[in-house]
Amino acid sequence: MTDPYDPAKDGAEMSFDARMSYGDYLRLDAILTAQHPISDAPDEMLFIIQHQTSELWMRLALHELHAARAELSSGDIRPAFKRLTRTARIFEQLNGAWDVLRTMTPADYTTFRKTLGQSSGFQSWQYREIEFLLGNRNPAMIRPHDHRPEIAAKLAAELDRPSLYDCAVVLLADRIALPQGARDRDRHAPHAPNDALQQAWAEVYRDPATHWDLYELAEKLVDLEDYFRRWRFNHVTTVERVIGLKRGTGGTSGAAYLKRMLAVELFPDLWHLRTAL
Repeated sequence: MTDPYDPAKDGAEMSFDARMSYGDYLRLDAILTAQHPISDAPDEMLFIIQHQTSELWMRLALHELHAARAELSSGDIRPAFKRLTRTARIFEQLNGAWDVLRTMTPADYTTFRKTLGQSSGFQSWQYREIEFLLGNRNPAMIRPHDHRPEIAAKLAAELDRPSLYDCAVVLLADRIALPQGARDRDRHAPHAPNDALQQAWAEVYRDPATHWDLYELAEKLVDLEDYFRRWRFNHVTTVERVIGLKRGTGGTSGAAYLKRMLAVELFPDLWHLRTAL
């Protein structure tokens, strides 16, 4: 009989009395003790972890999107491509998480739904910041965070900054002449289709070899919105499957509200131009 394998013989560190371990670096004690179900329902742990991990992925998405915006603002387009690709893949991960949550049946959810009170994913300030950064801007959406002045101020400040698409339009205008006012818009309002911008982007799409960096930037933005839209659709499907047409815990109309959000376009110019090509 052979002796059990000892990793130490291959050089693996086995003692961490005065060294930083894996758990220390990741602060796993704080993360793995942050789940506190209120009820005795077995599926409440699934519900908590699903939403906590989603918030962690959104934290990373914001990290990448802020960096991409800074790079585009400085004219450094190519490094932003990697950021945008990574963010799209983050939303792919978020999409996969709905598959896990959908294993929870309506009977499972009703055993602990009342313990949620008025808390709702509608109140996720990180999700709201992502929407604001990408261009779906509505100052009214800050109000659910008025009880946290620092968060409300953070979201209000985001409304005063150029969106990711605004930065792309500046780069477009540096290459292709735009009529006066095409670049100007109310930053506190959501993106709206603009004929002049669509015509300029169409010029990029008709001659991608000449405008390859702008062409690739546009496609990265479309790819990101594609995954973002799938996330919204999966959200609607999961809500309908679990609670039907009930109102959301936060007071929204539930699935009806989420379906209305499916019609929102983050980068309408980049979608509408395709009809004219």
